[in-house]
Amino acid sequence: MSRNEPPLLDMLPAATDALSFTAGLDQAQFNASRLHQAAVIRCLAVIGEAANKVSRDYQKAYPKIDWREIVGRWHRLIHNYAAVRLDVVWNVLQNDLPGLIATLRLLIPPGNGTQST
Repeated sequence: MSRNEPPLLDMLPAATDALSFTAGLDQAQFNASRLHQAAVIRCLAVIGEAANKVSRDYQKAYPKIDWREIVGRWHRLIHNYAAVRLDVVWNVLQNDLPGLIATLRLLIPPGNGTQST
């Protein structure tokens, strides 16, 4: 099992992009901006799709990442896009992505195809 499975190389930039896209925004500004919503939801979809491709063995080796929740969120975004709850998306931005980014940075060696932000 490789420490830096290719799907992780998709997850990290998508997570850092989602946070950078909303830097300086508060929740009301995010809720009012369809542009920011679309960008973040796309990032969350990339994260979920990539997480779904991570091998089960790798997922078991790194239980600190809530793989099931990430993949489940992706399914809800893709299959129930008309009912996306912006408060949940905002909560993910504020509470879940910073920790995910920190964990992924530990798993992906510097200079391995990702940009540091």
